[in-house]
Order: sequence, then structure tokens, then C-alpha cells
Amino acid sequence: MSTATSAAPPPPGPLTGFTVGVTADRRREELTALLGRRGATVVAVPALRIVTLSDDALLRRATEECLAGLDYVIATTGVGWRGWMSAAEGWGLGGPLVAACRQAELVSRGPKAAGALRASGLRETYAPESEALDDVLAWLLAKDLRGRRIAVQEHGGALPEFTAALRDRGAHVVAVPVYRWGPPEDPGALRRLVEQTARREVHALPFTSAPAIEAFLAAARESGRRAEVLDALRGEVLSVCIGPVCARPLLAAGVPCVWPDRGRLGSLVRTLVAELTARGRREIPTAAGPLVLQGAAVLAGGTALRLPPVPAAVLRALAERPGTVLSRGELLRAVWGGGSPGPGAGARPRVPDEHAVEAAVGRLRGALGAHGAVVQTVTKRGYRLAVAP
Repeated sequence: MSTATSAAPPPPGPLTGFTVGVTADRRREELTALLGRRGATVVAVPALRIVTLSDDALLRRATEECLAGLDYVIATTGVGWRGWMSAAEGWGLGGPLVAACRQAELVSRGPKAAGALRASGLRETYAPESEALDDVLAWLLAKDLRGRRIAVQEHGGALPEFTAALRDRGAHVVAVPVYRWGPPEDPGALRRLVEQTARREVHALPFTSAPAIEAFLAAARESGRRAEVLDALRGEVLSVCIGPVCARPLLAAGVPCVWPDRGRLGSLVRTLVAELTARGRREIPTAAGPLVLQGAAVLAGGTALRLPPVPAAVLRALAERPGTVLSRGELLRAVWGGGSPGPGAGARPRVPDEHAVEAAVGRLRGALGAHGAVVQTVTKRGYRLAVAP
């Protein structure tokens, strides 16, 4: 006779206790899975969606114009290039288009576009290490472009400054509009992510495209919370970008952000893990054993205890000065009164009554269970986190 046994909970991961907001549309599932396998709670809300134009007359006209001959072809994105080739195949123009491209010098903005070129049987002449369109433009402008025909595969929108610079040098530019960025399918979900960011309930936002950042900040502006969101991104909420080009809208807004050396999802996640654990993880030796504060969770004895926002903020305030007695007034200011509540604490209204501190400490002890005794009351003085000698 067999008896059913419940499976043991998975061990805490490096992102256990952290909430990460994902704004990507394409490859959203892959990024969510990578973060989830490391223990993160993921809020996946696309800020934009890709609207393909495979049946659009503009794309067909641009394709037919390319068949007249090209000197340079600029591939900006892998998904865009594959979409163009697929549409051309559907019109019976795939072979002639590849033949026209083979007679031209091919320029790839980055490795994904280069991979798509090679999948079409083509090979790039130049690809900047920076993956920046500015460097592609500089490479082109170093050449004599008078009378040259240049096809530019757009990515998500027109590139007026890029194409104008080429036309100013005498080039004939064929803009190839393969897809456009459209509004998200669920604008309400994006507004909720904006609010979570403003309340510091999200610990990190990884971004994979500059348009997604612009759409996220636009949603914050429309919600009347742009200033709050930027304040959160400059402080407690970590911004991680796939690369420096992606980061430009954040840097222009005065938001610090980090990016990996290689523009890959795996590298993006590894950078996020390293940065987030460095700033949001704290290990404290106590008489009951080590406690690890990680986002909105406490790791103790191989298990993760998730804390509500206010008790988590109280514990983090005590952990900033372990063993030191903090008065009720100090905790009140740190948690409710404009002090930094720490990652995951959220934005809470001011509470003028110090009895709220007592209630929060009681909730914290209850949430910690067997480890609740580490939060000690010092009569007539306040509270402290009992640390091991």
C-alpha cells in the first residue's frame, strides 16, 4: 500500500524574495523562465507588441524597389530581417531579393541580425562591436555615397535621422518597414506595473529594447506617476538593460542602469542576479542561526519566509544596524516617514502613531516563527536585532 507524500519545496534560489518586472514582448516567455528558475517572482507585462506588416503594400513596394539593384543593405534586427524574407517568399520574390542582396555590401547592426543574414545564405561585410546604429552610420558616411542605393530595414519605427544623413550624402535610400511597435494588449496591466514600481514593490526591471523603456515611461507619465517612477529607478529599483543602446532613454532621464558585456538574455539575467543580490541581500548571524534578508523574504535553515511589506521594512531597518537599539521614532521615520524602506518595502502612508511600530514588530515576529526571538524589545528604548557574538 503506497502513501502519498508531498514534494519538498525547492531550495531558495539567488532571486528568491525578489520581484522582477518584465516589459518585453518578444522572447518574454524565455526571459520569464530564466528568472523564475532562479527563484524570482516575475510580473510579465509587455509594454509594446510587435505588429507585423507582411501584407502591407509599403513593404512590397520597398521590396520591389530593392530588386532594381542595391549597393548597401542594412540589417538592423534578426526578427525584422526574417520577417522581410518571409514576406518576400510569400510574394514569390524571395530568390530575387536574396540575389539582389548578394550583390550589395551587407551591414549588420548586431549578432542577431548577422545570424538572420547567414540563415538566408548571405554574409555581412561589417558589424560594429557596439551594436549601435550610430557606428553603422559612421561606417557608411566614411564612404562616397553619391548615387549609391541603400536599403535600410527598419525596426519598430522609421529612422528619420539615419536615413536623412545618408540622403544628405547623395544616397538613394529605400526604407523597408517590416514591423511596427503597437500599444500593449493590456494597458491596465502596464499601469499596474507602473504603480508597483512607484511603490517599490518591484525590485528590478530588465529591459531588452529602448522602445519598451520609452513606452513604460510614457505609461508612467499618462498615470501621473513619472516623477515617482524615475525616483524609484534612481534609488531602490534596479534597471538592467540588454546593452548600452537599449539604456539610452534611461540614461537621458538621469536613471543609472547596468548592462552585460554581451547582449544576450542569459548575460542579462546573470548581470541582474549579481547586481540585485549585491545590493539587496544581507546575511546576519543570530543566536538562532544565520538569517539572510533577500528582497521581501528571509532565508533561514534552508527555507524561505516571505514577509508582508511593512514587517519586511522593519526588519531591514533593524538589519542596517544589527545589535543597535532603534527607538520607535527611528523605526517610524525609517519605515513610514520618508526614510528609505529598502527593496520590496513599498511606498506607505505616513503613520504618526508609534503604536504602529509595535504592531509591525508583532507581525514581524509572527512571520518569522521560530526565529521571531531575534527581534528583541529593549524596555523604554526600542527594538534591536539580536546578533550572535
